[in-house]
Amino acid sequence: MKVFAETMNDSMNRTELSQDQVFEVLQSMRRRYAVHYLRRENCRVDFSDMTDHVAAWEYNTSPTDLLSEQRKRVYVSLYQTHIPALAEAGIIDYNAETGKIQPTSRIHVFDDYLNVFTRPTLPWNRYYCGLTLGSVLLFTAIWVHFYPVIVLSWFVAILSVLTAFGMLSATHYWYTQNTVPETPPELHSTDD
Repeated sequence: MKVFAETMNDSMNRTELSQDQVFEVLQSMRRRYAVHYLRRENCRVDFSDMTDHVAAWEYNTSPTDLLSEQRKRVYVSLYQTHIPALAEAGIIDYNAETGKIQPTSRIHVFDDYLNVFTRPTLPWNRYYCGLTLGSVLLFTAIWVHFYPVIVLSWFVAILSVLTAFGMLSATHYWYTQNTVPETPPELHSTDD
């Protein structure tokens, strides 16, 4: 644990975590669940609420059906080991007096490693292909002087296509950044 703490303290001086540091943080299932919960909520949360959700996922039950021993086991582990590790890595701000946890912008570093939060659930490739096909048809119609479209100038057509691609890209980015599954992906993994 001492080596981990020294490695994490060294990382605080840099803006990004190295791949080894990210894997070190994510080696524990409870930490992955905690990161998932914080990423999903994306706001200040109570330590006890996070504990309830992590324990419920771990024991495959709901937070209201948790046994006190299950909750306590997870609480102690999070309190003594996992939350301090996440705080030392600069992934969360934790106030032990109030029991409040606030994710920092560093929490987004895990999106690519967990391949969960950025996994598209909409067929974005079809939207891009459709917009590309529509653009080609628009330009072709202007080129062959097709009546309703010929009233558009090349400048307006190009500006319209660029605006459409920009809006689609911005929507795609927003969607992937703000769509987090309700439960961690490990709970419904189909790897056999």
